[in-house]
Amino acid sequence: MEIIEREKSTIIFESALEVHKQLGPGLLESAYVTCLQFELLQRGLYVQREVPLPLVYKDVKLDCGYRMDLVVENTIIIETKSVEAIHPVHHAQVITYMKLLGVRLGLLINFNVTLLKNGFKRIAL
Repeated sequence: MEIIEREKSTIIFESALEVHKQLGPGLLESAYVTCLQFELLQRGLYVQREVPLPLVYKDVKLDCGYRMDLVVENTIIIETKSVEAIHPVHHAQVITYMKLLGVRLGLLINFNVTLLKNGFKRIAL
């Protein structure tokens, strides 16, 4: 049985909470990505890390260096950050990835916060 998007989002949020609880704020982004992938796999979701995303230009796929932190079940993009504050460029990055991959849901998670709920943003197209 396929898990619906809302349930996946809940699982992702709970997994991110667990990672934040165990590690706290202040580490490198790569640590959070690796641990979040581990948590999601433990909870039964299919997760890919550092997924290359080519740009199609004139019917040719070009590698422009886009790398998505995590892709869950081929339907949700997760972009993780460990920054002082989320800025519009971070939102734009997630939206760009969503459009290029053709998915409707993206999650922007900033682990460098005291309360993770303040760093968790859901973006839908």
